[in-house]
Amino acid sequence: MGKIIAITNQKGGVGKTTTAVNLAAALTAEGKRALLCDMDPQGNATSGMGVDKNSAAPSTYSVLIGDAEPRDAVASTRFGDVLPANKSLSGAVVELVGMDSREFVLKKALGRLRGEYDYILIDCPPSLELLTLNSLCAADTALIPVQCEYFALEGLSDLVATVRMIKRGLNPPLDIEGVLLTMYDSRTNFSAQVADEVKKYFGKKVYGVVVPRNVRVSEAPSHGEPVLAYDGGSRGAVAYRELAREFLKRN
Repeated sequence: MGKIIAITNQKGGVGKTTTAVNLAAALTAEGKRALLCDMDPQGNATSGMGVDKNSAAPSTYSVLIGDAEPRDAVASTRFGDVLPANKSLSGAVVELVGMDSREFVLKKALGRLRGEYDYILIDCPPSLELLTLNSLCAADTALIPVQCEYFALEGLSDLVATVRMIKRGLNPPLDIEGVLLTMYDSRTNFSAQVADEVKKYFGKKVYGVVVPRNVRVSEAPSHGEPVLAYDGGSRGAVAYRELAREFLKRN
């Protein structure tokens, strides 16, 4: 039975999608069966895995509204499998509101795929709304990327409170998988200060691996590749490979 991990942070620009794409690719490279479920209407995780989000059909939208079987929507790539998303997913929010057990639609869909994978990673949208709620209700754990900048600390307590609320009322097994420090700049004292604050708050949940600020990580999505394929020797690629190994060791 595969483990489902929601990669989430309601703040944008913290490396959430980058982490989802590269962790999925790194787990695949480690010989694991990995599926990346894109739950962000921007579809950046989809294109980051080399899938054309504009022509992706069926997609997560089709699955959520019941127009397609989850298996039929999966796109296979050399980096791992993808349940693709595009801007049509925005419409699912409106349609989900009228559904019975609307918080558990994704959980039911991924339940049909769970036995086929070791890990299913969900790239959540950068907000705390119904798509994110579905993702957290479907997940066993939540992985939280945190950018090593001041404003990234703001809102973390809200995110943790949301996870606790969902754990109490909708998904009791939900736990925090880990906290990943991203965009770390070793040239500044401030990155180190933010890292210290996060470690004080989350303790052993913080991964030992830190993802550095690296231009190759930023360039890779424009080529439709994870950084592991775009420049496997870059500091960013090395960090995500190490993250996958630490992730697997913890699991």
